[in-house]
Amino acid sequence: MTSLERTLTLTVPSATVNLALIRDFVVNVGSQAGLGQDDVAKLELAVDEACANVMEHAHGHDSNKEVTVRATFDASTLRIEVLDEGQGFDPTVVPATPVEQMVHDRRTGGLGLRVMKSLMDEVSYEIVPGERNRLRLLKRIQK
Repeated sequence: MTSLERTLTLTVPSATVNLALIRDFVVNVGSQAGLGQDDVAKLELAVDEACANVMEHAHGHDSNKEVTVRATFDASTLRIEVLDEGQGFDPTVVPATPVEQMVHDRRTGGLGLRVMKSLMDEVSYEIVPGERNRLRLLKRIQK
């Protein structure tokens, strides 16, 4: 039997007030895709972290820019893309500072990608000059 693929998209102004709307969208999509409650919560946290980072760092709190969350799922996987039009960054140059050291130094920030990778099955980031930045998050659906 062929698996039907569905795609849902939400585009909002890049303002933190819209994070609640994004979380609601992601919870709804996760439930529709058939994720369990724990996996929906992980997805919600990972996407919230990604979008908050875009709004703060990539867009510099510029609400004239937009954040797009695109969800595509079939019977086995849920793929989320977070697209932004902001300043891209190279995640390979972010130092892999041990969490204990960050706590000791009372450093804030720098945990976003680490959190996302711990919550999702796959995480990738793509910057193509002249195009929107694209963060991809994948969660396998356990039936």
